[in-house]
Parts: sequence; C-alpha cells; structure tokens
Amino acid sequence: MNNNSWCLFFMPIWPPGHTIPMVEAAKRLLQCNSTSSNPLSITFLLMQTPTADSMSNITESYLQSVDSLDLPIHFHQLPVVKPPARFDDPEEFITIYVQLHLPHVKDAIATSGSRVAALVLDPFATSLMDLGNELNIPCYIFHTSNAAFLSLVLHLPILDEKIKQEFSEIDEPINIPGISPVPSHLMPPILMNKKSGSYKSFLYLGQRYMEAKGIIVNSSIALEAKVLKAVEQGQCAPEKPAPVIYPIGPIVSIPKVGPEEHECVKWLDLQQPKSVIFLCFGSRGGFELPQIKEMAIGLERSGHRFLWALRGPCTGINFTANTNLDELLPEGFIERTKGKGLVWPSSVPQTEILAHPSVGGFVTHCGWNSIQESLFYGVPMIPWPLYAEQNLNAFVMVKEMGVALDLKLDAKNNNFVTADELERAVRSLMEGSDEGKNVRERTEEVKREFRKAVEKGGASYAYLQQLLNQIGKLDSV
Repeated sequence: MNNNSWCLFFMPIWPPGHTIPMVEAAKRLLQCNSTSSNPLSITFLLMQTPTADSMSNITESYLQSVDSLDLPIHFHQLPVVKPPARFDDPEEFITIYVQLHLPHVKDAIATSGSRVAALVLDPFATSLMDLGNELNIPCYIFHTSNAAFLSLVLHLPILDEKIKQEFSEIDEPINIPGISPVPSHLMPPILMNKKSGSYKSFLYLGQRYMEAKGIIVNSSIALEAKVLKAVEQGQCAPEKPAPVIYPIGPIVSIPKVGPEEHECVKWLDLQQPKSVIFLCFGSRGGFELPQIKEMAIGLERSGHRFLWALRGPCTGINFTANTNLDELLPEGFIERTKGKGLVWPSSVPQTEILAHPSVGGFVTHCGWNSIQESLFYGVPMIPWPLYAEQNLNAFVMVKEMGVALDLKLDAKNNNFVTADELERAVRSLMEGSDEGKNVRERTEEVKREFRKAVEKGGASYAYLQQLLNQIGKLDSV
C-alpha cells in the first residue's frame, strides 16, 4: 500500500439495527489500523429516513454520539429522493428506495477527493455493486444477521430451483448447509410467498452476494463454527466459487452511562441479582390485545419479577403503535403487580438493561443484534420470533446454539403464545429446571467465548485484521 491515507465508504440503511452495527464495525477497523503508517478514514453515506418514527430518533441520537468522539468517521447526508409509492412489503420498499439513491452515491464518491479503497454495503444496498464495478472499487457486503441466515440466503437460488411450491406446502424439513434440517413452518415468513417482493429481494441477494469481494458477517466462530465452515467450503452454491467471509462479531454497542439513569434502570437497581425476566421485542414488535392479555396473565402467574417493554399493534410502514397501558393491559394488572413488575410503554435502553446484574432472563423477538447483546452479557433467552428471519434465528438458538429455552408457538396464528406456555417457560428458565440450567450454563460459556473472540489475538480480531490486509492489498494494486 502507498504511504498515504485511504478511505472506505459505508452504505447502510436507516434502521438502528443496520446502521449501529456497521458504525461499530467501522470503529473496530479504525482501532485495528491505529498503528499503521497509512491513515484510514471512513465515510458513511446516509439516506434520508423515509418515515418519521422512533427508529429514526434512535439512529440520529447514536450518530450524534459517534460524531462527538472526534474519530475519522464522517457522515455524509445524501440528497432527498421521493420514496416509492408502490411496493408489496417493507423489504421491497427498502430495496427500491436504496436503488433510487444510486446517482447520489456516485456523485458523493466522485466529489469526495478521497482514494476509495472499498465500498461496504448493507444487504439491501447490494445493487450498488454495479456502481462499484463501474468505478473499479471492490465491494464488500456487511451481512447484518447471523451465519445461519447467510447460508440460507446463499442457498436460496438452489432451493428456488429445487422446490417449486411454497415452503409452507411441503411436509419435509428444508436442508440448509451447516445447520440441522429446518421444519418448513419455521422458515422465515419473508420467504413464505414466492410471488412477494420480499422473497424476490432475498432471491436477488442470494445471487448477488456471490459477486462481492467478501462478506463481513456479524457473528463469530465461537457461536457458529459449523455453518461458517459450510459457507467457506462453498456448500451453499457448489457450482460457484466459495465466497470469502470475515466473521468479526459479536458487534455490540457498549452502553455509556449518562448523567441521568433511565427509569427502568433505576427500578432494576432495586432488584436482586438475576431476579428479573426482561421482555422486549424490538422497534417493530407490537401485539394485538388478546396476546397482550395472555402475556399479562402468564407473567402474573409466574410469580417472577419482570420488566416488560410493551407496544400495542404496529401499523403502517413506520410501525406506529398504541402505548396507552390503560387500554392495553387487563384491568387491575398494574396494581396487582406493583413492586414486582414494571411495564414500560415506549423504547428502553435494551443494551444497558441486559448488562444490568438484576436481569436473569430475556424474552426476545430474536433480532440478531438483540441475541448477540444478550449473549455478550450472559443472559439466557426465551425466543419469541415475530418477523423477518427471526423464526430461523429462534430455531438455531435452541437447536444449534443451546442458548435459549424453547417456547411453543402457534405458527398458524401469528406465533401466538398462551398464558400457560409463557408461565411455564419463565418458571423453567428462572427457577433452574434441568433445561433452564443447561441453557444458563451454555450462555455463560458463550459469553466468555464471545469476549475472547473480539480481543486482540481472538478469532474475530484476526478476521478483522485479514479484512484490513485484503482491502489494503487491493488498494495498492
């Protein structure tokens, strides 16, 4: 590499679950390159959030905090484009919206004055690899989910050829390289309709991923060694060259304690160690009233202390939700559980809560960032998948990783869970049944392995160094 500065351009999409891990990865790259004589800077190309919601507020607040650190990370706001008016589902909306920014991305790169060594793209920005090819800039995909879903995405074009009917219409399990056969009803709902925009989007990703110079995976061989090996060996698409992967995870944003604690954290300060079950379902995780009633009954019957981040039914592309607890909860529930439980009707500092010593279990929607945060802090889980690839995440959490206690869901009724089932699962995890004890021990083991992996000399750190070295070699050609 020449003895001067070089630059990486990152292209995330706006939800915090995509933007924050990419920025945290950028911070790690800078730290890994800190002793180099060739300074590295990183520019993030940011799209205008198409909807005003709590997710955009979280992302904006986080970016402001990073901006104050005085790192060589720059945030470039792309010009506003008109959002698409016609789309089938959120995944198709995002895909089209990103594509509309292509001319602005090209202009931002051309006028940057930087020597661009590589583009790092969110999965939904994969179409911008065409621009990378045009400008002779190597492109890397930042895969925001786990290696199991990566294996499925890479293998999807083959499954699409082999299985002509819908996944829900076949009885036998689906074979995905590197993991146990997946019961067809546990396939991600985003792939359950082959005519949908979401299915077509992920089929496109499966085809284009193989063209990337490398795939950065937010996971670790400490947790997904088997499936990562299957991907590296080319088992997902045997007739094509195996993709180069860089599992650099877990990427977890370490919470910074501010001058004023959140009310939920203050409440946790008053509880005994590992005594609280925490329920939180992500920025899109809302429930209908019958399900909320069952949850309330199950939690009350369990007798365990709980912290419940509750949202009512989500509507629209911006996922607005009713947060009026008097309308959502059974009559008298707040009074009967006063002192033992806390229900919070808006967003909570999830990472800070999972890091709190009073939290002993986590009922989660199985978003990959949430799973990694929980494991990083040694909190065992009860998986309750709601959307996207979360059914698959829940399956591998229980079947492959052993870090979650199985929860029986009614797949034909939007993964409905009865009060009896939630009570059983909470008791099993929190009271130390054989199953709960095994999950808790395995979670503690993963916590140690996770932290070791990202330290200097660990496996994920080594992959980070390999990634930097590879980009540097390409840049010097």
